[in-house]
Amino acid sequence: MNYKIGKFESSIAPLELKGQTLYNNTLILGEEGSGKTNLASKIREYVIANKIPTIYLDLSDPDESEVESRYKHCDQHKYLRFEESASFDAAFTKAIETRRNIYLAADTKYFTSKRHDVSRLSQTIATKELLENYYFFLHDVSLLNAFYTQFNDFLFYILNLVRAKKYGLTFLAHPHEIFESAEIKLLFTFLYLGKYSNIEYYNTAALKDLQRNTFFYQHRLNTRSVLFNEIYSDLVTIEESPQEK
Repeated sequence: MNYKIGKFESSIAPLELKGQTLYNNTLILGEEGSGKTNLASKIREYVIANKIPTIYLDLSDPDESEVESRYKHCDQHKYLRFEESASFDAAFTKAIETRRNIYLAADTKYFTSKRHDVSRLSQTIATKELLENYYFFLHDVSLLNAFYTQFNDFLFYILNLVRAKKYGLTFLAHPHEIFESAEIKLLFTFLYLGKYSNIEYYNTAALKDLQRNTFFYQHRLNTRSVLFNEIYSDLVTIEESPQEK
């Protein structure tokens, strides 16, 4: 099943999500208001339409009333707030067993800042049943420049998580120089770079003035090669749901 979500600037062909999207990883970078959530919600809709449950980890720790309506329309939606308690563990286990689409709010205080420690939060979202059956969405903390250096546990978790999962992962983040790491870039098959202020990280001046829901799109071609496959690049405009305009 293909799913049209937008259009290319230099082609009449539509931008489509395809079967490989369910297994590949997507990185969405952009400042606040660039349309990251709109793009992620379209990927999520596609995953759900393919009968794969999703878990959306939101590290801004929102109340349920603050979660956008587009994430709550599904009958199988389940909001949970992470805490280190038996009651949370029971509710989380039940949500997985019933294949609910989990929206997990979490505070970064539950991550450890010690490199060789693994937090209970990281252990929870690395549950075997999640790794084998769920598509992951991770949404980082807004405007927290120290996040990637302070929470070593989280960074190493991301690297290990991508290698361990059956299905793909979509990571929404504000621009940060850590995404220039060659190792991290190789973990993501799709790369969307949105509008942001730290333009020097990417050496692409044209990105500075992109409008909302317009992204620089990179896609590693799925061809046989003894080396890394060629990367296709273009500008794309993502369609926005009418109720969210």
